[in-house]
Amino acid sequence: MSQNAAALPRTPTPPGLAAAATAAAHRHVHLLPLLAVLLLLAAPPPGGEGSGTLADAACGLLVLWAPLATLRSGARPLSPLAAGLFAAAATGIAVAAAGAQGPGDALAGLARYLEIFVLVPVSVLLLVRERRDFTLVAWALVALALFEGAVGVRQYATATGASYMGEDIRAVGTFGAFDIMGMATVVAFGLVCAVGLALAPDARAGRAQRPAALVCAALLLLPLALSFSRGAWIATAVTCGALLLLAGVRRALRVAAGALALAVVVVGGAGAGTALLQERLSSITQVADTPDQSVTDRYTLWSAAAGMWRESPLTGVGLKAFPAHRDSHAPLALSSGSDTAGAGAAFRRQPLLSPHNMYLLVLSEQGLTGVCTLVAGWAALLVCALRRLHAAARGLRRDRDCGLAATGLLLWLLVDFFYGDIGGPSTVLTALALGLAAWWALGRGDGPGEGARR
Repeated sequence: MSQNAAALPRTPTPPGLAAAATAAAHRHVHLLPLLAVLLLLAAPPPGGEGSGTLADAACGLLVLWAPLATLRSGARPLSPLAAGLFAAAATGIAVAAAGAQGPGDALAGLARYLEIFVLVPVSVLLLVRERRDFTLVAWALVALALFEGAVGVRQYATATGASYMGEDIRAVGTFGAFDIMGMATVVAFGLVCAVGLALAPDARAGRAQRPAALVCAALLLLPLALSFSRGAWIATAVTCGALLLLAGVRRALRVAAGALALAVVVVGGAGAGTALLQERLSSITQVADTPDQSVTDRYTLWSAAAGMWRESPLTGVGLKAFPAHRDSHAPLALSSGSDTAGAGAAFRRQPLLSPHNMYLLVLSEQGLTGVCTLVAGWAALLVCALRRLHAAARGLRRDRDCGLAATGLLLWLLVDFFYGDIGGPSTVLTALALGLAAWWALGRGDGPGEGARR
């Protein structure tokens, strides 16, 4: 029996399938450092707070790899517009670093801001060369969101999440209690990418990916709700609504009706947490009448940031100098900090070291110089992305789904920046999102054949 079995011919691997797999791996090998950053974001930060994480180390490799891969491939470097926008941002950051409190703050702030707003976005812009590259990265981001969301739902179901209203039910994923916005940001990015990919034109690729993208978007609604993050909810709702309108008014109305019905099911499926979700939602409209302490703290921090800017309107108080000037500008209503606990971490009183508004953080620390170089660059990216979307709709380009996803990531960031700023391990996602948005907004070549190549 064994001899006869050994004599049976083996079924050969189809040569076409093996060749296709080899070609796909070779075609995307330049994206490995970028995918590694996404993979390592799922690793819990060391020591609970993660000032330096594996994802940050992978970003360093990404910054080194991108120019080498670009030179090796012979691809064109940055367009003049892209080089100008990022050079202006770097100049504004350097000016703000010169006004920091000391050399330690100057170097730390300079390195972090350059990493997030210049070096990593430029690296992503260099590495993502065509539509297939963007689609691969977008689906990787959706996969990361599904993983983090699954961890977050389990935390809620088993009461092992971060502390919220006296219960350890807040979904934070692997980011822990010290970065409660981490999972919410990942899940929101994955949901935005899924919505953008689901709105693909009626082409073969669009019909193939649309059902999977819609299922992923639906699955991500529950962990987003269980993050109890009002800022993420608002940014996601605004972004998805804008993407639907950009894709077509009729489709927007149909999808909005379905999303509303699905949201009712998701909230109802939260079980005992429904009352907490309703209370959290209602608190969004109570920011002026009877705000809770977190909203009061945010108002006072915004007031402090505005006071710092009035003191130094042109250059601000310097990078990482907000904590040093906070108490001298904040009203007495500001509390000493916020309580963090749960998700494997002990209780801790976490100081409030930023205004929780990226625009006010830039204004207070970098002044009008930062607004004119950094914030104006984000606005320029959004304008270019919308113009390119309009051109893609007229030309029926195949990469319009990527354009919707990229524009959605940028729009989500710009809305969320009204309620949050950079900080924590999830900040790396800000840099990746800016890079993906820059690929769409600042891509070279608007000819009729460009959509097919990308």
